[in-house]
Amino acid sequence: MKSTKISGIYQVVIGAGMIGIWILNFINGEIPELQTATWSIAMHILAEVVTAILLLISGLSILLKKHKMKTLFNIAFGALIYTLIASPGYFAQQSNWTAAALFLAMLIITLALLISENRTGPE
Repeated sequence: MKSTKISGIYQVVIGAGMIGIWILNFINGEIPELQTATWSIAMHILAEVVTAILLLISGLSILLKKHKMKTLFNIAFGALIYTLIASPGYFAQQSNWTAAALFLAMLIITLALLISENRTGPE
């Protein structure tokens, strides 16, 4: 399997996962900030949904070999990197070190894929 295919799969899985997690959190009433920090959490969710959509478009483009979208690939991964740096603080504040470690692992994987792809470039 070529690294571009791995990156495409990774982007689709992460993008779909981000949207899925927010939907589940909303359905289960697990976003207390909707009551306490409405605008802040709304903008955070919007940023994550935009990131997820960029990841899905870029990942599907790679997997379906539709277009060479290196710029979109880099923007999507850049947005994901921002999320993976900013979001763990929420879990660290709650002493949820497992979740914080998961974000760190995902950050390392994302950086490795980004560096790898920019050596060869997505197809």
